[in-house]
Amino acid sequence: MEQNFKMLAKTFFGFEEILTKELRQLGAQEVEIGNRAVSFVGDKGFMYKANLCLRSALKILKPIHTATVQSDQDLYQLFYDFPWTDYLNVDSKFVIDSVVYGEIFTHSQYASQKAKDGLVDQFRDQFEARPSVEMNRPDLRINLHIQNDQCTISLDSSGVSLHQRGYRTATNIAPLNEVLAAGLIQLSGWQGNTDFFDPMCGSGTIVIEAALFACNIPVNINRKSFAFEKWKDWDEVLFETIKNSQLKKITNPNIQIKGSDKAPSAVEKALQNVENANLSDFISIEKKDFFQVEKETKGPLHLLTNPPYGERLEGDMNMLYQGIGDAFKQSFPNTQAWMISSNMEALKFVGLRPSRKIKLFNGKLESRLLLYPIYEGTKRIHKLKDD
Repeated sequence: MEQNFKMLAKTFFGFEEILTKELRQLGAQEVEIGNRAVSFVGDKGFMYKANLCLRSALKILKPIHTATVQSDQDLYQLFYDFPWTDYLNVDSKFVIDSVVYGEIFTHSQYASQKAKDGLVDQFRDQFEARPSVEMNRPDLRINLHIQNDQCTISLDSSGVSLHQRGYRTATNIAPLNEVLAAGLIQLSGWQGNTDFFDPMCGSGTIVIEAALFACNIPVNINRKSFAFEKWKDWDEVLFETIKNSQLKKITNPNIQIKGSDKAPSAVEKALQNVENANLSDFISIEKKDFFQVEKETKGPLHLLTNPPYGERLEGDMNMLYQGIGDAFKQSFPNTQAWMISSNMEALKFVGLRPSRKIKLFNGKLESRLLLYPIYEGTKRIHKLKDD
């Protein structure tokens, strides 16, 4: 039996609860919610499964040592004394990513440098040779977290951020982060059992994440590699067993998932990305202006979109948002209409009262995810209490 150990899944602000839910559904033990992170316990196979399947996680870290450090010399000595030969060879390549808080260490790059010095000096003194630093494709990615005098050394099992799913080769002007898109879908409460539509789909990230969710497809199945594949204890047979087990759980949701955009270049990119994700059978993309689109089905529709905010795109945002509100009222009865935006001023012009407001960040932009429930047979929105 593989031994269980503690892990940490990192995520965006506001996604902690949905990540907690995902982890529990996947079978994690001792799940504890934190700030932009959720800790849990599992074995090596579960670590592989978490990287493959978690939709709202950015990284999966495996803490391997904690200690108290009160100076840069303490940090150097900590890394000098740690048994790095369990994880690295003399000819290995590594990188140290540091996050520091407090008054003892104020520069993450300096902390990485002192830690690196301790590690390589240990090898040099033992073997008269040392591993080298490699920023892009290291054999081992080490995560160093220092809060005041508390230091945690972790191994980064993911490598590059898990939002890099592997399907998006073409992007639009302001592409939405894939983990953000997956989180928005879950925060909106969509269960994958009603038709889904993004009327301003750009390069298709939201509809692709919606299809991956509705079909129960492991979200990182198209990813080329994970950092744990270079670890000394890498178990390819176990990984393939985990992957095949998850692939057997894929379902056909028998719903329509559609995206549209008025820009031909966006439609072309979206179609390419849908094909890359092997989802052409589940998603349709059309060139259409949102203001000339009408709801095509009589049943309930789940609409989720990421309109321009005005940070990168010029134009009268207030008029655009007023038009969005009018389109919701006139063309989308029986629709749960969600949108995310950081343009708080323009949102006032939607002309509808949102029944839910969720604070999030799109990159560094403080944003709101808003729900406008449009009911059948009326252009009037029901006024519900804000969250």
